[in-house]
Amino acid sequence: MQKITFRNKNNKLLNIAPTRIIVFSFAILILTGSFLLTLPIAAKNGQSTPFLDCLFTATSASCVTGLIVYDTYNHWSLFGQIVILSMIQMGGLGIITLATFFSVLLGRKVGLKGMLLAQESINNFSFEGVLKLVKRVVLITFAIELAGALILSISYVPRFGPVGFYLGIFHGISAFCNAGFDLMGIAGNGEYMSLVGFNNDPIIIYTIASLIIIGGLGFVVWKDLYEYRKTKSLMLHTKLVLVISACLIVFGAIFFFAFEHNNPATMGNLSTFEKVNSAIFHSVTTRTAGFNSLPTNDMREISKVATIILMFIGAAPGSTGGGIKVTTFGVIIFAIISQIMGSNDTIIFKRRVPHYVINKALSIAGLSGMLVVIVTTVILAAENKPFINVLYEATSAFGTVGISTGLTPGLSAISKVFLIVTMFLGRVGPLTFAIALSLRANKKASETVYPEGKIIVG
Repeated sequence: MQKITFRNKNNKLLNIAPTRIIVFSFAILILTGSFLLTLPIAAKNGQSTPFLDCLFTATSASCVTGLIVYDTYNHWSLFGQIVILSMIQMGGLGIITLATFFSVLLGRKVGLKGMLLAQESINNFSFEGVLKLVKRVVLITFAIELAGALILSISYVPRFGPVGFYLGIFHGISAFCNAGFDLMGIAGNGEYMSLVGFNNDPIIIYTIASLIIIGGLGFVVWKDLYEYRKTKSLMLHTKLVLVISACLIVFGAIFFFAFEHNNPATMGNLSTFEKVNSAIFHSVTTRTAGFNSLPTNDMREISKVATIILMFIGAAPGSTGGGIKVTTFGVIIFAIISQIMGSNDTIIFKRRVPHYVINKALSIAGLSGMLVVIVTTVILAAENKPFINVLYEATSAFGTVGISTGLTPGLSAISKVFLIVTMFLGRVGPLTFAIALSLRANKKASETVYPEGKIIVG
């Protein structure tokens, strides 16, 4: 991994990996947001909110998760809501990406250090042309969010009056960034209701679902699709993202419709039109978005298991979503298929995937699975809660999804702390975080050739 060289106050050279800088930028954003949310002006009751709850909310917003300890509309003032929305926007795009964008916009020169940081921030394959890509990404993001806000306002304004425009902006940004924060407490249907009760409104359901999908594709995919008119071909990465994403959405929609259509606590009392809407929306939102149009705690256990699987997989690399990523899942699936077919090489769409990519995919999935298991175990030890609901909450935190069975507001301090750490790791990536914390890369170890050993597995 390339490193960026800085000089400290003693004029000594410091080599810092871009991933470490990105990790630190998220940490600074979270701490700043936490401080702002503790201010009395941030709460509607005019009183200071406990720091741990502010830290939890700031982490959830900055890591575009959506898990909350307070209903966003009923607890936070307009100031608090804007702080949360700002963290969602900066966390979704990344502080480095936004800083690079404004530097380019203001005509400031961005050196090699800045380009390396920008490349890592948006998961681009190289830093060649990265500044142009960053500018395009941010402008397209703002344009899509604005379009989404205007479309949502078509439904919100007749329902809630002029404040509907604000609701459109908030939900447009939250949906595109896959954050899942909502202000639907304004509807008066109770707290933590999200979009429950809106399955009969296709404008809201499908606009938010579309924003979630677009935000979850990843910046590299956007670029490749944009350039398709010239190249007439797509990268293997783009093909895999599109195919796996489509398969997961279709599978999820059919699965949830099949197992929830006659559940009186969720879809049972809805019309066929509303059932289809809710099945599609739940399949999309489980991919790291956090909105919900069904009461998730009342879903059947098999539906909760399917939701956990989809949350764990997540969205695409370089996107506003989390999880192990659809490409990681796809590479592992194709590696298994290749082994079953008797091939030593992993072939995806007639292209051979390097072994180091397979190893990285397995490492990411393994580390992520271990993290979810550890957090689930800790919360089970600290709380007297059903296993499936605790696993659901832990996976939701890791996948930066934000869908909840209702456990989060009532959790103890230790459980909240572990969920905070999980959300942070889920956003920056378990493997990236491990690399960022490495004191130095041991090049000699990677160049050492060891004799081959034999191990029987299976």
